[in-house]
Amino acid sequence: MEYNTSRGKMLLPEYGRNVQNMIMHAHEIEDREERNRAAQAIIVVMGQLNPHLRDVDDYRHKLWTHLFIMSDFRLDVDSPYEKPEREVLAERPDIMSYPKGKIRFGHYGQYTQKILELSKGMEDVGERKYMTNSMGNFMKKQYLVHNNTAVENQVIADQLNELSQSELTIENPEDLMGTNQALKLLGIQSNTSSSSSSSSNHRNQKNQRHNNNKNKKQFKRRR
Repeated sequence: MEYNTSRGKMLLPEYGRNVQNMIMHAHEIEDREERNRAAQAIIVVMGQLNPHLRDVDDYRHKLWTHLFIMSDFRLDVDSPYEKPEREVLAERPDIMSYPKGKIRFGHYGQYTQKILELSKGMEDVGERKYMTNSMGNFMKKQYLVHNNTAVENQVIADQLNELSQSELTIENPEDLMGTNQALKLLGIQSNTSSSSSSSSNHRNQKNQRHNNNKNKKQFKRRR
Protein backbone atom coordinates (compact mmCIF):
# COMPACT_ATOMS: atom_id res chain seq x y z
CA MET A 1 0.00 0.00 0.00
CA GLU A 2 1.27 3.47 -0.91
CA TYR A 3 0.94 6.07 1.83
CA ASN A 4 0.69 9.81 1.30
CA THR A 5 3.86 10.28 3.33
CA SER A 6 5.80 8.41 0.66
CA ARG A 7 4.33 10.41 -2.21
CA GLY A 8 5.55 13.70 -3.62
CA LYS A 9 4.65 16.96 -1.95
CA MET A 10 1.42 18.63 -3.08
CA LEU A 11 2.09 22.32 -3.53
CA LEU A 12 -1.61 23.25 -3.83
CA PRO A 13 -3.66 20.52 -2.11
CA GLU A 14 -7.01 22.06 -3.10
CA TYR A 15 -6.58 20.71 -6.64
CA GLY A 16 -5.95 17.15 -5.51
CA ARG A 17 -3.35 14.49 -6.25
CA ASN A 18 -4.61 13.68 -9.76
CA VAL A 19 -4.05 17.22 -11.07
CA GLN A 20 -0.58 17.20 -9.53
CA ASN A 21 0.19 13.94 -11.36
CA MET A 22 -1.19 15.33 -14.63
CA ILE A 23 1.15 18.31 -14.38
CA MET A 24 4.13 16.08 -13.67
CA HIS A 25 3.20 13.95 -16.69
CA ALA A 26 2.94 17.06 -18.89
CA HIS A 27 6.40 18.08 -17.73
CA GLU A 28 7.81 14.81 -19.14
CA ILE A 29 6.25 15.28 -22.63
CA GLU A 30 9.04 16.10 -25.05
CA ASP A 31 6.98 17.48 -27.94
CA ARG A 32 6.23 21.13 -27.21
CA GLU A 33 2.91 21.29 -29.11
CA GLU A 34 1.62 18.21 -27.35
CA ARG A 35 2.83 19.63 -24.03
CA ASN A 36 0.93 22.87 -24.71
CA ARG A 37 -2.26 20.91 -25.48
CA ALA A 38 -1.83 18.98 -22.22
CA ALA A 39 -1.42 22.24 -20.29
CA GLN A 40 -4.60 23.65 -21.85
CA ALA A 41 -6.52 20.49 -20.86
CA ILE A 42 -5.19 20.68 -17.32
CA ILE A 43 -6.33 24.31 -17.08
CA VAL A 44 -9.87 23.23 -18.03
CA VAL A 45 -9.87 20.52 -15.35
CA MET A 46 -8.56 22.96 -12.73
CA GLY A 47 -11.37 25.39 -13.58
CA GLN A 48 -13.98 22.63 -13.21
CA LEU A 49 -12.59 21.56 -9.84
CA ASN A 50 -12.68 25.12 -8.50
CA PRO A 51 -15.70 26.89 -10.03
CA HIS A 52 -15.60 29.55 -7.28
CA LEU A 53 -12.53 31.02 -8.97
CA ARG A 54 -14.80 32.25 -11.76
CA ASP A 55 -16.00 34.96 -9.39
CA VAL A 56 -12.43 36.28 -9.16
CA ASP A 57 -11.30 38.90 -11.65
CA ASP A 58 -9.19 37.39 -14.43
CA TYR A 59 -9.59 33.91 -12.97
CA ARG A 60 -7.86 32.21 -15.94
CA HIS A 61 -4.72 34.16 -15.12
CA LYS A 62 -4.96 32.78 -11.60
CA LEU A 63 -5.33 29.21 -12.93
CA TRP A 64 -2.19 29.55 -15.06
CA THR A 65 -0.29 30.91 -12.07
CA HIS A 66 -1.39 27.90 -10.01
CA LEU A 67 -0.32 25.60 -12.84
CA PHE A 68 3.24 26.95 -12.77
CA ILE A 69 3.33 26.83 -8.96
CA MET A 70 2.31 23.16 -8.91
CA SER A 71 4.99 22.39 -11.50
CA ASP A 72 7.54 24.05 -9.22
CA PHE A 73 8.06 26.62 -12.00
CA ARG A 74 9.68 23.95 -14.21
CA LEU A 75 6.89 23.45 -16.79
CA ASP A 76 7.94 24.94 -20.14
CA VAL A 77 4.71 25.79 -22.03
CA ASP A 78 3.33 28.74 -23.95
CA SER A 79 1.12 30.66 -21.52
CA PRO A 80 -1.23 33.49 -22.60
CA TYR A 81 0.06 35.35 -19.55
CA GLU A 82 3.50 36.24 -18.32
CA LYS A 83 5.11 33.35 -16.49
CA PRO A 84 5.32 34.12 -12.77
CA GLU A 85 8.67 34.16 -11.03
CA ARG A 86 9.33 32.26 -7.83
CA GLU A 87 11.09 35.22 -6.21
CA VAL A 88 8.18 37.60 -6.88
CA LEU A 89 5.55 35.27 -5.40
CA ALA A 90 7.75 34.51 -2.39
CA GLU A 91 8.46 38.18 -1.74
CA ARG A 92 7.10 39.38 1.58
CA PRO A 93 4.80 42.40 1.55
CA ASP A 94 5.88 45.63 3.15
CA ILE A 95 5.08 45.96 6.82
CA MET A 96 2.08 48.23 7.32
CA SER A 97 2.37 50.87 9.95
CA TYR A 98 -0.12 50.37 12.76
CA PRO A 99 -2.28 53.44 13.30
CA LYS A 100 -1.43 55.12 16.55
CA GLY A 101 -3.94 57.27 18.32
CA LYS A 102 -5.01 57.70 21.90
CA ILE A 103 -8.73 57.31 22.56
CA ARG A 104 -9.85 58.82 25.85
CA PHE A 105 -13.11 56.84 25.97
CA GLY A 106 -12.98 53.62 23.95
CA HIS A 107 -16.77 53.12 23.76
CA TYR A 108 -17.16 56.38 21.82
CA GLY A 109 -14.57 55.48 19.20
CA GLN A 110 -12.04 57.59 17.34
CA TYR A 111 -14.51 59.17 14.93
CA THR A 112 -16.42 60.79 17.78
CA GLN A 113 -13.26 62.64 18.78
CA LYS A 114 -12.63 63.69 15.17
CA ILE A 115 -16.18 65.03 14.76
CA LEU A 116 -15.85 67.01 17.98
CA GLU A 117 -12.57 68.46 16.70
CA LEU A 118 -14.34 69.63 13.55
CA SER A 119 -17.28 70.99 15.56
CA LYS A 120 -14.95 73.23 17.56
CA GLY A 121 -14.04 75.10 14.39
CA MET A 122 -17.63 76.08 13.51
CA GLU A 123 -18.02 79.84 13.49
CA ASP A 124 -21.83 79.96 13.45
CA VAL A 125 -23.03 79.81 17.06
CA GLY A 126 -26.36 78.20 16.19
CA GLU A 127 -24.79 75.41 14.11
CA ARG A 128 -22.17 74.85 16.77
CA LYS A 129 -24.81 74.48 19.48
CA TYR A 130 -26.91 72.15 17.32
CA MET A 131 -23.88 70.00 16.55
CA THR A 132 -22.94 69.86 20.23
CA ASN A 133 -26.40 68.63 21.29
CA SER A 134 -26.52 66.14 18.40
CA MET A 135 -23.16 64.73 19.42
CA GLY A 136 -24.39 64.51 23.01
CA ASN A 137 -27.33 62.33 21.92
CA PHE A 138 -25.02 60.26 19.73
CA MET A 139 -22.58 59.73 22.59
CA LYS A 140 -25.41 58.66 24.85
CA LYS A 141 -26.48 56.00 22.37
CA GLN A 142 -22.88 54.83 22.03
CA TYR A 143 -22.60 54.61 25.81
CA LEU A 144 -25.80 52.55 26.06
CA VAL A 145 -24.57 50.10 23.43
CA HIS A 146 -21.89 48.96 25.90
CA ASN A 147 -23.94 49.47 29.07
CA ASN A 148 -27.68 49.31 28.48
CA THR A 149 -28.74 50.06 32.05
CA ALA A 150 -28.77 53.85 32.37
CA VAL A 151 -26.52 56.87 32.21
CA GLU A 152 -27.02 60.36 33.57
CA ASN A 153 -27.11 63.16 31.05
CA GLN A 154 -24.64 65.14 33.15
CA VAL A 155 -22.06 62.35 32.67
CA ILE A 156 -22.44 62.62 28.88
CA ALA A 157 -22.14 66.40 29.06
CA ASP A 158 -18.98 66.21 31.18
CA GLN A 159 -17.33 63.68 28.89
CA LEU A 160 -18.21 65.68 25.77
CA ASN A 161 -16.69 68.75 27.40
CA GLU A 162 -13.55 66.77 28.24
CA LEU A 163 -13.17 65.35 24.72
CA SER A 164 -13.48 68.84 23.20
CA GLN A 165 -10.88 70.32 25.59
CA SER A 166 -13.61 72.39 27.28
CA GLU A 167 -14.51 74.20 24.03
CA LEU A 168 -17.93 72.56 23.58
CA THR A 169 -20.50 72.64 26.34
CA ILE A 170 -24.03 71.25 26.59
CA GLU A 171 -25.90 74.05 28.36
CA ASN A 172 -28.92 71.98 29.40
CA PRO A 173 -27.97 68.28 29.77
CA GLU A 174 -31.57 67.41 30.66
CA ASP A 175 -32.59 68.30 27.10
CA LEU A 176 -30.79 65.19 25.81
CA MET A 177 -32.94 62.22 24.85
CA GLY A 178 -34.09 59.90 27.59
CA THR A 179 -32.52 56.53 28.21
CA ASN A 180 -35.64 54.56 27.19
CA GLN A 181 -35.91 56.54 23.95
CA ALA A 182 -32.25 55.93 23.12
CA LEU A 183 -32.59 52.20 23.85
CA LYS A 184 -35.66 52.01 21.65
CA LEU A 185 -33.77 53.64 18.77
CA LEU A 186 -30.97 51.12 19.27
CA GLY A 187 -33.41 48.21 19.42
CA ILE A 188 -32.22 47.24 22.91
CA GLN A 189 -34.48 46.27 25.79
CA SER A 190 -33.37 47.87 29.04
CA ASN A 191 -32.53 45.66 31.98
CA THR A 192 -34.90 47.59 34.20
CA SER A 193 -37.87 47.00 31.92
CA SER A 194 -37.01 43.33 31.48
CA SER A 195 -36.67 42.83 35.24
CA SER A 196 -39.96 44.61 35.91
CA SER A 197 -41.64 42.50 33.22
CA SER A 198 -40.21 39.35 34.78
CA SER A 199 -41.43 40.30 38.25
CA SER A 200 -44.86 41.14 36.82
CA ASN A 201 -45.09 37.74 35.13
CA HIS A 202 -44.04 36.05 38.36
CA ARG A 203 -46.75 37.97 40.25
CA ASN A 204 -49.39 36.98 37.72
CA GLN A 205 -48.41 33.31 37.92
CA LYS A 206 -48.58 33.41 41.70
CA ASN A 207 -52.08 34.96 41.61
CA GLN A 208 -53.19 32.36 39.10
CA ARG A 209 -52.03 29.50 41.33
CA HIS A 210 -53.82 31.08 44.30
CA ASN A 211 -57.09 31.35 42.34
CA ASN A 212 -56.82 27.74 41.16
CA ASN A 213 -56.35 26.47 44.71
CA LYS A 214 -59.28 28.57 45.89
CA ASN A 215 -61.56 27.17 43.19
CA LYS A 216 -60.56 23.60 44.05
CA LYS A 217 -61.47 24.13 47.72
CA GLN A 218 -64.87 25.58 46.83
CA PHE A 219 -65.56 22.67 44.51
CA LYS A 220 -64.76 20.13 47.29
CA ARG A 221 -67.12 21.86 49.74
CA ARG A 222 -69.98 21.68 47.25
CA ARG A 223 -69.46 17.93 46.83
